Amino acid sequence: MAWDATVLKDWQIAEEAEKNMPTVEELIKTLSLEKDELIPYGRTPKVDFLKMMSRLKDKPDGNYIEVTAITPTPLGEGKTTTTIGLIEGLAKRGMNAGGAIRQPSGGPTMNIKGTAAGGGNALLIPMTEFSLGLTGDINDIMNAHNLCMVALNARMQHEANYTDEELGKRGLTRLDIDPKNVEMGWIIDFAAQGLRNIIIGIGGKKDGFQMTSKFGIAVGSELMAILAIAKDLPDLRERIGNIIVAYSKTGKPVTTKDLEVDGAMCAWMRNTINPTICYTAEGQPVMVHAGPFANIAIGQSSIIADRLGLKMFDYHVTESGFAADIGFEKFWNVKARLGGLKPNVSVLVATIRALKMHGGGPSVVPGRPLPEEYTTENLELVEKGCINLLHNLGIIKKSGIVPVVCINGFYTDTQAEIDLIKKIVKAAGARCAHSDHWLKGGDGALELADAVMDACKEESKFKCLYPLEMPLRERVELIAKEVYGADGVDWSPEAEAKAKRFEADSHYADFSTMMVKTHLSLSHDPTLKGVPKGWRLPIRDILVYGGAKFLCPMAGTITLMPGTGSDPAYRRIDVDTQTGKVSGLF
Repeated sequence: MAWDATVLKDWQIAEEAEKNMPTVEELIKTLSLEKDELIPYGRTPKVDFLKMMSRLKDKPDGNYIEVTAITPTPLGEGKTTTTIGLIEGLAKRGMNAGGAIRQPSGGPTMNIKGTAAGGGNALLIPMTEFSLGLTGDINDIMNAHNLCMVALNARMQHEANYTDEELGKRGLTRLDIDPKNVEMGWIIDFAAQGLRNIIIGIGGKKDGFQMTSKFGIAVGSELMAILAIAKDLPDLRERIGNIIVAYSKTGKPVTTKDLEVDGAMCAWMRNTINPTICYTAEGQPVMVHAGPFANIAIGQSSIIADRLGLKMFDYHVTESGFAADIGFEKFWNVKARLGGLKPNVSVLVATIRALKMHGGGPSVVPGRPLPEEYTTENLELVEKGCINLLHNLGIIKKSGIVPVVCINGFYTDTQAEIDLIKKIVKAAGARCAHSDHWLKGGDGALELADAVMDACKEESKFKCLYPLEMPLRERVELIAKEVYGADGVDWSPEAEAKAKRFEADSHYADFSTMMVKTHLSLSHDPTLKGVPKGWRLPIRDILVYGGAKFLCPMAGTITLMPGTGSDPAYRRIDVDTQTGKVSGLF
């Protein structure tokens, strides 16, 4: 049954749905698990990835379905809601369906955006556990990351205090770390703008090395990116040892391996390779694994979870962060390539309010009421805004993956607006379905489920945009023109010098290209909506993730530590002290 999502809050729907949540015994039966493949963690057990893949390695993969979106409003397009709703709809059709989504960060959960649990009747449960730390993966990443920073600061203090002879007595050699050229900072899983720039080591000779430092949000850590792409524990261990922490005064990279902290970091993260099992509000299993930002990292649920899901389910649904120009592009050219996976279908999520924004509607501001243009019928804005939908649809078509457009329904949408979008998408040669999963759960997603199942019968002609042999600057030029719609790329002198150095060094030949730009526009300028024309993509710098093997060309500025808004979610979150139940999550 569907609960009244127009009256009940998400946490209230979750509370009702959790009364019928499958037991561990039912989960074992549903997934045909061996008992030693389940790792107990209260209501949200983990599954043992290594044991399961060993047993299922020869089983054919199911259908691989990815969910992306058009360029969103700041409120998002509801990709997670659609992912969960699609799984519910497929299950209503009698299909063995499940999926994988990312773990939410405490920053957005306690801020304006809220948790990433979906919404309405397309919701992930148990919502409280999912939203507040789950089985501790992010905490393990924080401990591993911050241990590295402890090792760095301690090493700098000892090198400042001791001679080479004294260091030698302690089994150390001088790394000669440049305090003005440190890549890593500390992390915390909240949006704490006051920690973006700090000074540490204030005090005496024994109080640490005094230097400027910084904090980022936990899910922006390179360790989270590594978890998303690691194939297994040996791969995770090797990548952790190659993380570049800082540089010496002569410009030589200083890695976690140099600091002799990589083994201890992996020890903290040893259990993170095992996905956690949660459920849709209607009881279908969904794995939760990894949670990196899509604007600076890969922005996907993990390769590990997708490999498992393709063995467990006939229809496995996964999600990419942000829109098709960012999250899908990385799914297409990085994740699928690294994982050796062939996607069948990509679902492009669109909301009528976002199409109106791209058609010239007024600004959408989180925490403020929507202007009336977004809640009343306006066919002119919708039609003009479909230019953005068609551009993102074209991105998917270039990959060879079969697209399905999903109109993520809101109760303020009109039938005339829905029919107009369907007509435009059909003329573009793609399937289109309207879905009321937020309002009706699986029953509201039947049209979408049917479209996806039909699309899975069509052959996927998947191909990457560029070969690995293509030099970095040529890759960026191709992405800018073919994906974003730019006329070309302008490199700052610093960025171009770095690019030439990376291209000349065979060590970086197999590094993935991980673009960094705003998610609020196809361009680098978040104020440019629709499909901007006559612009060039400026690249001002290139970040290096040595362990993840990412080269990250940066278009515009980016901060690894978001700020907290004036009306954050934590103002409304509380606990019933009689029952221990959490209220106010959304």
